[in-house]
Amino acid sequence: MLEKTLVILKPGTLQRGLVGEITRRFERKGLRLAGMKMMQLTDELLTQHYAHLSGKPFFQRVKDSMMAAPVIACCFEGVDAIHTVHDMAGATNGRAAAPGTIRGDYCMSFQENIVHTSDSPETAEAELKRFFKPEEIFDYKQATFEYLYANDEY
Repeated sequence: MLEKTLVILKPGTLQRGLVGEITRRFERKGLRLAGMKMMQLTDELLTQHYAHLSGKPFFQRVKDSMMAAPVIACCFEGVDAIHTVHDMAGATNGRAAAPGTIRGDYCMSFQENIVHTSDSPETAEAELKRFFKPEEIFDYKQATFEYLYANDEY
């Protein structure tokens, strides 16, 4: 089944000049880019996004890190995209992430870990609504689609 999922390229990704490299990996995998925008995150939006961390001592530090520079919010689509993208990102702690994953190849930190990815269909739906207006996510036929999947996979 085709799914849409959120990827946020964090401030460190921009600062380190890795935006093209990271988006390239998702595109090379065969995921379709359905939306992309640069934005400066606010404390209000991050308080909502990281509400599950609000009781943790590092809550403000996480929000400050995400506001240090703009981010790039992306919507990728594909069969089992949520699971695929989350696996491609690797373990949250870059030091523990397997080589070959985005975090395993590009970071050494638990917090400064290059990307945020949705971890479930429910999370993806809520996060996409949080970061994108409906008209900012595009539905178009990707020319290579027939070469990515068997006709009974989607």
